[in-house]
Amino acid sequence: MSATTCGCLGGGQLGRMLALAGHTLGLRFVFWDNNPEAPAGELGKLLVGHYSDPDILQRFAASIDFATYEFENVPVDTAQFLAQRVPVMPPPAALEVSQERLHEKALFRKLDIPTPAHAAIETRRDLTRAADRVGLPAVLKTRRFGYDGKGQIVLKKRSDLRGAWDALGGVPLILEKHVPFDREVSVLAVRDRRGRRAFYPLIENHHRDGILRLSLAPAPALSPRLQTMAEDYATRVLDALEYTGVLAIEFFEYKGKLLANEMAPRVHNSGHWTIEGAETSQFENHMRAIAGLPLGSTSALGHSAMLNLIGTLPETAEILAVPGAHLHLYGKRPGPKRKLGHITVTAATSQERDKTVAVLRAVLSTNKDKL
Repeated sequence: MSATTCGCLGGGQLGRMLALAGHTLGLRFVFWDNNPEAPAGELGKLLVGHYSDPDILQRFAASIDFATYEFENVPVDTAQFLAQRVPVMPPPAALEVSQERLHEKALFRKLDIPTPAHAAIETRRDLTRAADRVGLPAVLKTRRFGYDGKGQIVLKKRSDLRGAWDALGGVPLILEKHVPFDREVSVLAVRDRRGRRAFYPLIENHHRDGILRLSLAPAPALSPRLQTMAEDYATRVLDALEYTGVLAIEFFEYKGKLLANEMAPRVHNSGHWTIEGAETSQFENHMRAIAGLPLGSTSALGHSAMLNLIGTLPETAEILAVPGAHLHLYGKRPGPKRKLGHITVTAATSQERDKTVAVLRAVLSTNKDKL
């Protein structure tokens, strides 16, 4: 392995955890972020400025052997410019399709991956017609830049249309049929430079206000059929995009089937449990894949959970006093709905895991933004 310097577009907590994993493999990091206090800056060189800055772009490209990104709102033009000079993984095509919900749904449909019914919205009249065609309840979403529940409004009745358009209209939108799903799950897949693939067990995810609060892995009552279905759908996306790195796809489980909600071309919040809960973490496997190294085992080590720390931080000693709890802090300033860290729970059985989660929730119950 002669290429040893990884450039990462974005220097948030995901970049920080990529660096923590990559350092053990002998890799160095250069981060590019518009925030001078980016958490990953402590673990490598940090370039600060807008992602379209031509001077920084030239310096960044000249200082790295290959590049990746830790969030999907990086300008595609920037990734494409870099790809003409160094390998960029995952490929810019994955970045581009994931930035636009309608394009993302079109890719799923092209690959015969089921999705909820949906319709493109450009005008107020489109919204009225789409509500008739898709049906209510439904979720109106911006097609770009929505995450953690931002840019989304649930429409339950016809009278909700006007207010929703007033709130979100003016940008391209998508209306998606609300699915009365049994649960939300995600699959983490990884593909290396030679096209070899590996998959983590399906994860059950619990959200509130559009923000992930709790993940359970492996997902309770996980059947081999459901796991195989998720791996098949992920394989179609990986191969279609000639993908390298970790890919996350979020699904609704509904009547024994999986409906694709969205994908993330990067390491993912629902995969944080893998740091302690899998033989090889998602972060290490991402770095292995893009650095041209063999993939590690994705097998789960018992049963795990991940609890996000949102808005405020607990006392460190209180968390560490709970057996089986592993605390990860991101070095970010507290703020409303801000992801400040997470706790991984590891246990030999699902019952033991669930008991520990209950204990931690009690400890965290005094937080202003409760789990």
